Amino acid sequence: MSAVHNAGAPTLIGSVQRALRLLEAVGSHGDGAPAKQLAREAGLPLPTAYHLLRTLTHEGYLRREGGVFVLGDAAWRLASGGLQQKRRGMIVDSLAHFRDAVGAPVYFAVYREGEIEVVGVSDTPTAPACEEWADFRATGHAHAIGQCLLGQLDEKTRKDHYDRHPVGAVTPYTVRDERALEQRLASLQRMEPVTERQEYVLGTVCAAIPITAGDTAATMAISFPLHQEDRLRYAVDRLRREVGALLSTLSFSISI
Repeated sequence: MSAVHNAGAPTLIGSVQRALRLLEAVGSHGDGAPAKQLAREAGLPLPTAYHLLRTLTHEGYLRREGGVFVLGDAAWRLASGGLQQKRRGMIVDSLAHFRDAVGAPVYFAVYREGEIEVVGVSDTPTAPACEEWADFRATGHAHAIGQCLLGQLDEKTRKDHYDRHPVGAVTPYTVRDERALEQRLASLQRMEPVTERQEYVLGTVCAAIPITAGDTAATMAISFPLHQEDRLRYAVDRLRREVGALLSTLSFSISI
C-alpha cells in the first residue's frame, strides 16, 4: 500500500533525519565518541547507527580515530560556510547603519594578501557610491581608501605594493609620484583620517578612517560630490563615533 501524505505536510526523509542526529551527537563531543554511545544519544538501533556512521565517514563528514568518531573536513566546511554568511550579513547591516548615520555612501575595505579589497559598499539612489572606473586595487595611491590602507603598512610591504601597482596619474589631481605619496603618508598622524579631492574621480571628495583589528589593515570610507565638500568633516567625525561603537562587530567581520 502506498503511503498517503497530507497535501500541506512536508515529505521528510527518515534516513537523513537519523544521519543529522548522529552528526549532532558527534559534534557535542570535542574528543569524539564511540558508535555505541552515539547510537544511544541519537536514539538509534546500533546496526542503523553503524551503517550511517560508515556512510558519513565515507563522504568526509566524519572521521574515525582510535575507535571514536569525530567531525570530518566536510562538516567543518559546512560550518565555515555558515560563519562566512553570518559575517557577510553583519557587514551589510553595519554598513547600512553607518550610511544612514552619516548620510553618505560608505565603503569598507581591507588590505589582504598584498591587495586592496573592497569588502562592502552601501549607498542609496540619492547618494550613490563612486563608480569603479579604474581598478581599485591598481589605483590605491589615488583614492582615500587605498591611501588609508597603505599608510597602515610597513615600508617594505608598501614598496612591494608600489612595485606591482606603480604610482601614476589617474586624474589631474592625483598624487604625482611614489615619493610624493610617501611624504603624504609620513605626515599623517596615527589613526588620522585620510582625505582626497578629485584624485580618483573628478567632482568627488573622499575620506577614509583607519580601523585597528589585530594585524589586518582596514578602513571605512565615505564620499561626497565636490559641491557638498563642506559636509565631509562633520560626516567623518560622525563616522568615527559610529565605528567606535561597533568596532567589535567590524573586527569579527574583517576576516571574511
